[in-house]
Amino acid sequence: MSRTVERVLSIISVIFTAVGVILSFASLALFNYVKSEPMFRVEFDSEMMAYDPTLTPMELESIYSVFSLVGGFMWLIIISLIISFILTIIGIVSIWKNKNPKLAGIMFIIAGLTAGILSLTSILLYIAGILCFTKKPPLTQESQFVDDKYDGTMRPL
Repeated sequence: MSRTVERVLSIISVIFTAVGVILSFASLALFNYVKSEPMFRVEFDSEMMAYDPTLTPMELESIYSVFSLVGGFMWLIIISLIISFILTIIGIVSIWKNKNPKLAGIMFIIAGLTAGILSLTSILLYIAGILCFTKKPPLTQESQFVDDKYDGTMRPL
């Protein structure tokens, strides 16, 4: 049975996931650079004080703590994308040459969940996973059950 559609969808989603991991690392590096830059902090403090002169230094520190929370959230996104990438690779290997389509379907659906519930990558993985479960190989003569005692009539033998 040909599993070309599942392979194509999973390869496209693996490429999208790899691009997402690379862009997430780049944005995290840029975010950490900007956050640790002393000139940014001075500029940010002066802009915030100009916008709201009643801000206290404690309130500014709480804003900076939100920045570190955002950095932690970005790490969570990167880790989930890496897990999705690995699971998709496992699914591709198990779907290749029609080895284990059920395992591939499970891996694709779990990878879709970790790639983001409703992203383009996850939708492609959901489709590939569902196709892995719904496509059945055609029955061959060897795999069909044949009763040798049945002659096609309703009368007993």
